[in-house]
Amino acid sequence: MNDVVTVIIPAYNEEFTIARTVTAARSLPGVVQVIVVDDGSTDKTAETARAAGAEVLRTGANRGKGAALNHGLKAVKGEFLLLLDADLGDSAREAEKILQPVRDGQADLCIGRFPPGRKKAGCGLVRAVAGAGVRCLTGIKLAAPLSGQRALNAKALAVLGWRFAPGFGVETAMIIDLARKKMVIKEVPVAMKHRETGWDFQSCRHRARQLWDVLAAVAARLF
Repeated sequence: MNDVVTVIIPAYNEEFTIARTVTAARSLPGVVQVIVVDDGSTDKTAETARAAGAEVLRTGANRGKGAALNHGLKAVKGEFLLLLDADLGDSAREAEKILQPVRDGQADLCIGRFPPGRKKAGCGLVRAVAGAGVRCLTGIKLAAPLSGQRALNAKALAVLGWRFAPGFGVETAMIIDLARKKMVIKEVPVAMKHRETGWDFQSCRHRARQLWDVLAAVAARLF
């Protein structure tokens, strides 16, 4: 392990955005490795990511965000880990703001807080549940408990046992587990953009799955 950065990007059917996300991630200071975990995509996500310069791993089937991230952890080489969503595109360059506090020793986990969305996406129930769970179990109040844009140091990864919680409970569980071990957690504003969900069937199903996973992550940490 060296004083360098590994980026893990879990991706599912993101062939139209992944190349720009990978290119932006590779341009960040200290980044020597960008891993794209293709979580059972049915399009050309893997081929497009590899052509953009990423190291591509495949889960074989769609196993969910937590499992995809854990699959990527097996290949990590850097001292610092940056987690990014696949649909950030060029705005992934903003991740330097997330990395800096961790590389400077000011935080063990730093979370990127997006600007307000251009349109209302959902009712905020999942975010509210995640925030309430974190606050109840740790006393910490965060504005973006579900943001997937995160930087961690080796100390934080060791506390987590180099393993993330399953599904979409990964972010909530990460905060609770690290806060309980007195790790320093910060949020920073970032001018990132990603695809905003609406009220169609797929979006609602996605939010329902998120809610279930967040509730499971909180419940698993109640005792």
